[in-house]
Amino acid sequence: MFKNFVPNYQNLVDAAYNRKPARIPIYDHSIDVSIMERITNKEFRSFSSKDIDTFFKHYNNFCKFMGYDAVVFEGCVTHVLPGGGALGGHKPGCISTMDDFNNYPWHKIKDLYFERFTPSFKALGNQMPEGMKAIGGVGNGVFECVQDLTGYMDLCYIAVDSPELYTSLFQKVGDVLYDIWQDFLNEFGDTYCVCRFGDDLGFHSATLLSETDVKELIVPQYKRIVSAVHDAGKPFLLHSCGAIFNVMDEIIDVAKINAKHSNEDSIAPFKQWIELYGDKIGNFGGIDTDVLCASSTVELVAYVTDIMNIAMNKNGGVAIGSGNSIPNYVDPNRYINAVNIIRAMRGDN
Repeated sequence: MFKNFVPNYQNLVDAAYNRKPARIPIYDHSIDVSIMERITNKEFRSFSSKDIDTFFKHYNNFCKFMGYDAVVFEGCVTHVLPGGGALGGHKPGCISTMDDFNNYPWHKIKDLYFERFTPSFKALGNQMPEGMKAIGGVGNGVFECVQDLTGYMDLCYIAVDSPELYTSLFQKVGDVLYDIWQDFLNEFGDTYCVCRFGDDLGFHSATLLSETDVKELIVPQYKRIVSAVHDAGKPFLLHSCGAIFNVMDEIIDVAKINAKHSNEDSIAPFKQWIELYGDKIGNFGGIDTDVLCASSTVELVAYVTDIMNIAMNKNGGVAIGSGNSIPNYVDPNRYINAVNIIRAMRGDN
């Protein structure tokens, strides 16, 4: 349907800097590879372990085919944390005492990270289509990495039972992530147009930690990383789920993020995020993933059209896509329909 699309990553850069882009870019936090395979009728997941360049050739070209101006890709730190898995793998935490903290192999994490992801970052850049760059970088923020080592419930116990350990965890994880980001930007920064990490700070009604703890323990670590990204000449996008309104001003004014992604209508519709913060930062997202999965075709058309009208009327930067990601349980046809509405309204041909 859209045969003359020419990607231009500058649209993502402008949106992240809260400047009105020449074309509203499409953005999703991630797209499950199985969805890519079903849409293109090509199986290429197996190449991720045996021919990484071929994998990224298919992966990157899918993004171009669907009308994205940038390829979304990150290497998650939680994939390499020794003894980790309490966050995503629901395993017991490996740090619960100061002795655990002091004996933990912090010094190994950076080397483990680049041993794991350097081939992917290189192949990603090698196979980048003309006019495109990547958006992403070093996946997982400070809070998620701490949780991966302790578990959320035990982290709450640590906050009460061992305040020194609680504070030390955020500082040390911040140190490690900052060092990884510095090397990443030096080695692979040219491949990326916008840098980001995901750090889900909230749930439906509040932040997962107290407002004070987020502001005093997490935001200062964000500031260090965002400053490094800015020093490399790139905007920073924060992906964070949940009702985090009580800390957003601090994240914007102190950490100096350029853009924010993730929205659920049950917390606040995309229009509200734009009304609250659209004069300060770029707004990414818009299409509630539940709506993408469960609404009728007629409802989806009306919903996406309304989101695009909101985006087109915003004076600053905006990028439209799912309010979260495109997981493997999304109907590919519904995803295609939503993307096609966006592309038609922005004038693709």
